[in-house]
Amino acid sequence: MKVAVISTSPRKNSNSLKVANYIKDVLAEQGAKEVEVFSFEEVDIPMLGRASLNKANLTPFQKELYTTWNEADLIIFTLPEYNWTLSGELVNTMHQLGSKDFAHLFDGKVFAMVGVSAGRGGRTPCLDMITLTNKLISFLNQYSIVSPKIFESHDTGINLDQDGRSTGNPVYEKGVKDFVDYTLKVAWKWHGEPCLA
Repeated sequence: MKVAVISTSPRKNSNSLKVANYIKDVLAEQGAKEVEVFSFEEVDIPMLGRASLNKANLTPFQKELYTTWNEADLIIFTLPEYNWTLSGELVNTMHQLGSKDFAHLFDGKVFAMVGVSAGRGGRTPCLDMITLTNKLISFLNQYSIVSPKIFESHDTGINLDQDGRSTGNPVYEKGVKDFVDYTLKVAWKWHGEPCLA
């Protein structure tokens, strides 16, 4: 099973990327072999209403996002909290992908959400992304599932170092481990095969 951990912050060396890298390590500890981290640092999705994504003429960033997403069986988004909601870049990306040309990106997948905050936030972007993802799956008449368990990465800059390694908070470490374990079990049940094979 292929896993993509997509950091959706456009900032360089963001907390969302640190969380994505930490989740990748926890997935590896639990036996996941094919895990790829993808970052929105170079995001160049055109603004909806001004231009549309052209599947036959994707930029390097767009092509890598498309390939990573398309090949994954499980997609975990790490979501920065900007003014208590999702980043504009991610919302725009989801709207651009919510078309017939890209509908297959919402088929046969398990999606999971991690909210990232420098303080005590993170829940709202997860809930907003769950709503948006479910709506696109339904609207595009595809068959995927959004895992109900979310993780809120609180005090991220305190709990993870610059490289996305834990600074030793046992509560934080257990929270991530429990989220990863639950998410893998959902993916296993959805795909009908051992999720770590």
